[in-house]
Amino acid sequence: MTHNEFRRIALGLTGAAEGAHMGHPDFRLDGRIFATLHTDLKSGMVKLTPEQQSRVLEESPAMFSPEAGAWGRQGCTRVHLEAADPEVLGDAITLAWQNAGQKAKTKNLKPKKLKPKNTTAASPKRRRPR
Repeated sequence: MTHNEFRRIALGLTGAAEGAHMGHPDFRLDGRIFATLHTDLKSGMVKLTPEQQSRVLEESPAMFSPEAGAWGRQGCTRVHLEAADPEVLGDAITLAWQNAGQKAKTKNLKPKKLKPKNTTAASPKRRRPR
């Protein structure tokens, strides 16, 4: 699989948009990154949950590996494009896209914090009755 095929799959999802992050292409839904292409264009990343990551690693170990460090422990999963099957990758990118959509919905459902009223400001002067 090529980086252009990865891009085509990611951008084929409703609401997906391509951007750039730290010098490499990324794919977003409502501003949330769900997939990226690495600068070498030989691998990419899908942002899965740790449970989803565990499943794809077990099912397709030649195609997927955890990203390094904390990112990998949080579910960010490297896609080795040379070994990628388009159907399996499509499923993984779709999961990542759905995860981004769920996070965007959750963020929009949280109540906005109200700013505390300024209690130190002087209150308006009252007029005395004449």
